[in-house]
Amino acid sequence: MTSPDTADRLARARESLEGLSVGDAIGESLSYQYSRCREICDFSAFRPGTVRFTDDTEMALAMVETLERLGGIDGEVLAWAFSNRFRRDPDRGYGRMARHILQEIGNGTPWRDASSQAFGGGSFGNGAAMRVAPLGAYFADQLSQVPAMAAKSARVTHFHPEGIAGAVAVAVAAAVAGSQKGQPLDDAARAVWDAVLDFTPESKVRLRLSQARRFTDVDASEVAREVGNGAEISAQDTVPFCIWSACNNLGCYREAVLGTLEVGGDCDTNCAIVGGIVSAFSGASGIPADWLAAREPLPLTV
Repeated sequence: MTSPDTADRLARARESLEGLSVGDAIGESLSYQYSRCREICDFSAFRPGTVRFTDDTEMALAMVETLERLGGIDGEVLAWAFSNRFRRDPDRGYGRMARHILQEIGNGTPWRDASSQAFGGGSFGNGAAMRVAPLGAYFADQLSQVPAMAAKSARVTHFHPEGIAGAVAVAVAAAVAGSQKGQPLDDAARAVWDAVLDFTPESKVRLRLSQARRFTDVDASEVAREVGNGAEISAQDTVPFCIWSACNNLGCYREAVLGTLEVGGDCDTNCAIVGGIVSAFSGASGIPADWLAAREPLPLTV
């Protein structure tokens, strides 16, 4: 029988997953017209369930599946869940190195070997960050556990310290956003920033986070020019802007995603990260109904 605490944690993780997956699907579908996203973001005429999500959501589903099974993260179990989902549906936009790592794991290579040997020392891509918000939301009532759990989840595919730092930052942001539900927006955003900078290890990710926090009352494009918009597909080029965007728009999922999307870059991943954090604060009810209906259904087993 699931305990009340576990049931609450899974409910929080699933709300964040909804926000992540809708952001992922909307970001991907509008990625080639990102500069016009505000003009064409009405999905009410779309047939329900026809806007596909990408590998960002597939890997987040594996994360929630692992939390559901174990109440935490185990590298072996998570590696199996990632590899199993990849094997069943490999055409979700996985990057070349991610495909290689997951194929190696599926062929029996220990995940530590496959992950640590990528790029001669581990990947610092944004893949560990894009999927981790539901983990943070799950542990919103146990913030002290979040950095270690996020790092465990990252190492399965992203062994480089920057890749790990990106995952820690996003997970902490989602955890604190979830714990601040109902609080004034400015107070909640301040709490997210304080915790992210406290818990993110020294890294380029943290340096750019510090730079991003200093931007107030500026256009998102200016922040993206200074700290990156994910165009390099690295954690350090992606996570700082995404956390800035989420903190600036905690109270409005729609504006958070559109404001993130219109700067371009790695559109689906940026919107997945931001969507996962913001929905941890606002709940799934904050997601625009036409976007939620258009996104293909999530598997019922998660």
